[in-house]
Amino acid sequence: MFAPEFDYYRAGSVAEAGKLLAENPGAKILAGGHSLIPILKLRLAEPPALIDIGRVAEIKGVSTRGDGLRIGALTTHADIAASADVQQRAAALAEAAGLIGDPAVRNRGTIGGNVAHADPASDLPQVLLALGATIHLVGPNGERSLAAQDFFEEVMTTAILEDEVLTYIDVPGAKTGQASAYAKFPHPASRYAVIGCAASITLANGTCSEAVVAVGGLTGKPTRLGAVEEALVGKALTDEVVAEASRATAGALGDEAIGDVFASAEYRKAVAHVWVRQAVSAAVARAQ
Repeated sequence: MFAPEFDYYRAGSVAEAGKLLAENPGAKILAGGHSLIPILKLRLAEPPALIDIGRVAEIKGVSTRGDGLRIGALTTHADIAASADVQQRAAALAEAAGLIGDPAVRNRGTIGGNVAHADPASDLPQVLLALGATIHLVGPNGERSLAAQDFFEEVMTTAILEDEVLTYIDVPGAKTGQASAYAKFPHPASRYAVIGCAASITLANGTCSEAVVAVGGLTGKPTRLGAVEEALVGKALTDEVVAEASRATAGALGDEAIGDVFASAEYRKAVAHVWVRQAVSAAVARAQ
């Protein structure tokens, strides 16, 4: 299918992109295009204009900020996966980025486009939630920052406003005794996440002092598994303890699981604990 007709603009800076958004109500930002173009071809969106920010160098790349990371919205998945800083400070993010699609997608798709699109079957939203990331936006009223848990609202819906540009994502670095991991059940054709789980585990004197476990793919938005987290904190995380805690996944999801022609909600809930256990176990091994 062909996309509907639209006006095309290329922005040379974040400021120019903001100006073009203000002048073209209903316009969409085009970054790597791997999320937006298929939506246009399916006529699920018919914006009057596209504003291409793909050449805005100021929001590309990974840099360190203290112990944490600042990742420009136009940084590709391939660059994130290959970054030694990301691998060392936010391992789950590097893992997830390396599992997205295929090499063509990873070398063109961007973290900003991925996050703004908020596809339930994406990989990065649940990782950013588990890592406590902060998402930065710029609009006509200036800059604002949102925690990942406040940014993602529902299926393909975020808190970003029509006249705002996503610029950076800040990810805290791992603390002493803290590590993260990502595990995924990929769709065999698209490589989207049928189930994706990101876990951040902090150990102190052999005991879990903090646990954040977030899932995607089987929910409309990235979702923390509070019951699993509670079952981990305060315990020595043996294989048996992790397996038992992971079995709380279905109950923690409640009625939030979603299904499609590939896998029903019931199936996803029934097997999700397998990938939760994998992610938690890998994070525990790294934290020790």
